[in-house]
Amino acid sequence: MKLTVVGCSGSFPSAESACSSYLVEADGFRLLLDMGNGALGELQRHCGLYDLDAIFLSHLHADHCIDMCAYFVARYYRHDGGRCDPIPVYGPEGTEQRLTTAYADTPSASSMSEVFDFHTVKPSTFEIGPFTVHTERVAHPVEAYGIRIEHGGRVLTYSGDTGVTDTLDELARDADLFLCEAAFTHGKENIPDLHLNGREAGETAARANARRLVLTHVPPWTDPQVNLVDARAVYDGPVELAVPRVTYEI
Repeated sequence: MKLTVVGCSGSFPSAESACSSYLVEADGFRLLLDMGNGALGELQRHCGLYDLDAIFLSHLHADHCIDMCAYFVARYYRHDGGRCDPIPVYGPEGTEQRLTTAYADTPSASSMSEVFDFHTVKPSTFEIGPFTVHTERVAHPVEAYGIRIEHGGRVLTYSGDTGVTDTLDELARDADLFLCEAAFTHGKENIPDLHLNGREAGETAARANARRLVLTHVPPWTDPQVNLVDARAVYDGPVELAVPRVTYEI
């Protein structure tokens, strides 16, 4: 598998990064995890507008899904070559309604489904292209999912947005790469079931015996270097910060 960081800023885009979006590739198949603010523009650095094969939305907060509205325009109104066939979109209950409401002026109530083939995510194991994926509900104020992606004996886990939860420990169990949010700062914010801090991300990786930890979803108002130090204090494996346009071989 190959993982490319399209965007990794939390809550809103930074001067250096779009919001959450990650491109996973294997066997010529392209799966996009989330499409937050600014992600569609950055995505075009890594693949063509119409080269994606499937999209997974961890939850329906704007910093993880709002550029789907712009992607709707690109697919629905394409002139050259005609309208695109529907692309599979995996998201929580109500994804189609959320995107239709956010766009606010679709030609009809069903226009989104003319270019997006919506699939409702629940805790389950299923196939997306060549990937075997396992999804579980994580700890966030809205319905949100972490995802474990397996291919060729390798494992990538993406936390989505979450507080501390045993569910995430299991999703990340023995993962080759654990892409984990670290939005909060240890000793500063203490809001249960919302986000992790760097220390909590490191503790989760240690409990899960993950082989590599990449911290992501750090908002512009959070010092990422503090979170990096905090994660390294409790996790002995390799830890680094997600950086836009960086690609990992898994």
